[in-house]
Amino acid sequence: MGNFELLDPRIQRWIWDQGWETLRDAQDRAIPALIGADRDVVIAARTAAGKTEAAFLPILSNLLRDPGSITNVIYIAPIKALINDQFKRMNELCDRLDVKVTPWHGDIAWSKKAGFAKRPAGVVLITPESLEAIFVNRGPYVASIFAGTRYIVVDEMHVFLGTERGRQLQSLMHRIELAAKRKVARAGLSATLGDMAMAQQFLRPGAAAEVQLIVSKDSGNGLKVQLKGYRMGPANTRDEAIKAYQACEEAIAEHLYNAMRGENNLIFPNSRGNVEIYADLLRAYCERDQVPNAFFPHHGSLSKELREEAERTLKRGSQPASAICTSTLEVGLDIGPVKSIAQIGAPPSVASLRQRLGRSGRRKGMPAILRCYEIERTIDQRSTLSDRVRAGMVQTIAMINLLLQGWCEPPDPLALHGSTLVQQLMSVIAQRGGQTAGQLWRTLVASGPFSTIEQDDFVSLLRMMGGRDLITQDQQGTLLLGARGEHLVQKHDFYCAFQCDDDYDIIADSKVLGSAPVAAALCEGQGIIFGGRRWRVLQINEKTRQIHVCADQHGQAAQFPGTKGPVHDRVREEMLRILSTSDDIRYLDAEAAELLQEARTFAIAAQLTSRSIIAVQERCLIMTWKGDCLNNALQVILGTEDIDAVNMGFYLDAAITQQELTAMLPTLCQSDIGDPEGILAGTAIPAAEKYDWAVPASILRKSYATSKLDLAGALEFLATLRDRPEAAAPTQPAADTAT
Repeated sequence: MGNFELLDPRIQRWIWDQGWETLRDAQDRAIPALIGADRDVVIAARTAAGKTEAAFLPILSNLLRDPGSITNVIYIAPIKALINDQFKRMNELCDRLDVKVTPWHGDIAWSKKAGFAKRPAGVVLITPESLEAIFVNRGPYVASIFAGTRYIVVDEMHVFLGTERGRQLQSLMHRIELAAKRKVARAGLSATLGDMAMAQQFLRPGAAAEVQLIVSKDSGNGLKVQLKGYRMGPANTRDEAIKAYQACEEAIAEHLYNAMRGENNLIFPNSRGNVEIYADLLRAYCERDQVPNAFFPHHGSLSKELREEAERTLKRGSQPASAICTSTLEVGLDIGPVKSIAQIGAPPSVASLRQRLGRSGRRKGMPAILRCYEIERTIDQRSTLSDRVRAGMVQTIAMINLLLQGWCEPPDPLALHGSTLVQQLMSVIAQRGGQTAGQLWRTLVASGPFSTIEQDDFVSLLRMMGGRDLITQDQQGTLLLGARGEHLVQKHDFYCAFQCDDDYDIIADSKVLGSAPVAAALCEGQGIIFGGRRWRVLQINEKTRQIHVCADQHGQAAQFPGTKGPVHDRVREEMLRILSTSDDIRYLDAEAAELLQEARTFAIAAQLTSRSIIAVQERCLIMTWKGDCLNNALQVILGTEDIDAVNMGFYLDAAITQQELTAMLPTLCQSDIGDPEGILAGTAIPAAEKYDWAVPASILRKSYATSKLDLAGALEFLATLRDRPEAAAPTQPAADTAT
């Protein structure tokens, strides 16, 4: 029986009624850790390993000890769909226990929330943004709302780690404890955590050692992997190149159609635009064969109705269905078991690939299945080094290898997130009707999640916010919202710490299909693919921000903005290892194996794997085989000596000869990295976060230096370069390498 006996008898009875033969590893170990509400716990287990039950079986047992008291649990999830899903799962159990469950987000009617606001007991399921709204709009009642809080549960915690939204969440958890006037037990749940220590630090900043860690020993049912390679045909013009690429897309879609029709699957093409392309192709193949469509698009720009249609079709199981999706289906929505995962192009990260793969292999005795697809160009005289070493395919192989080794990227814990501090300062002022600078310092910095902000920087931030009319100060020294601050706080998107897209609604026959960003640059008469179907733009109404469309036979996918995340050192190091060896990689198909052999032959012949500096006419290539943070830092250090360098991925292209660089290495190795103000002086720091326009340049530079640059690693690389014999031996590779 193990720890089962510690649970409330009513919960024990519910478990028996479910027909469970045993508790899973994480569920059993979480009971003594959480049942006393006296400690913080991180639960890491693969997707579908029962993390929600692991947390809530002991948590609900604790609440049932005092059935008449006004106690509550704050469950925080990253998306509304997950809250709706968890409400359905949790409500059945809680109904039997007479514990109320309240979903709380923007789509929930106030009448359903009012009961919890009046008597805050039971379980409330909420997003960080809705939690922020409670603080801003119900300031006088915050203390009573959170007075009985016993637990804060953060689901899909990996989504928040290292982001401005994560820093907002840390601040909100801290403010709940200030309202409750005591420490509240925290539980973080995730299937993907690259660094457990960082996860513990995120959950309880400054007291990570006190956070208990539960890592599930359940390893799943095994894994089957295949990577298929596709070679584009020759192309002399841009139009020919587009057609050659589209031919590969059609070949991939044909394989997906033949391999996946008849089962439930998830297909990840990495971008919303690519989701539309493959959804359109796969639907067309179904129409060609006169069979029901079994492929449904799913991404954040589609309407709620279209997304939920895809989710319901997958979960219902009455007909086989596959979703072509973005990261919207990485999180733990209950869509039922899927047979396989398809990844088109290199995944955003190993962590993302691991999260996606966790959707497969959930049936007892059935392994997870991963199918990867890579398109590579035909090599000619114009080909880049990245093309010649098949960088996209090799990166995918590296990520699969690291996945098999059990590694994934750790989060970035160092960014200052001054933008989020701006938002939290305005939020606290709105909640409390005004605060002194000292009170704000004590609330958010001295004892809060912004402890890395120095006092001088805090003062300069308040002054800049004053200059931007976000705050003002009365004669008694109390800080109040300024006119601009009042306006921002009253806007609905204030509750989001991140920048929201400026979108237009796409409407067909009075039905909203979803939204397209202004950056999509659509025009009247244009054919587009949206929601997996083809449309013609009839009218664009700038005033109402609406795009009216009608069904059509032609079109291309709308363009959506997107940024690729930085590649980690370990990924590029594994890429180097793959190219440097002749190891047989058994999961490659014949075309992918041939492409890899071509890449290995070229990389070794051109000395890309054996030398760190390669001379190319009046430039040199610095072969770091390191991640983007180190490469960006190296670019900054070279810039301090007026050396133009471009980060090309696994190498830097520097406008300096090898001899000149070699002579400068001793000087470069002594760069002063202790002062971001100095090393980044004159560097334009991009405004990456929502309120960066209200953050002093000094804070932006420090944040950029700590979160986007690996300055110490760059200096270590330069020192290694300085001490290598090759630094004194110039080389000129084969002529085709220069291209």
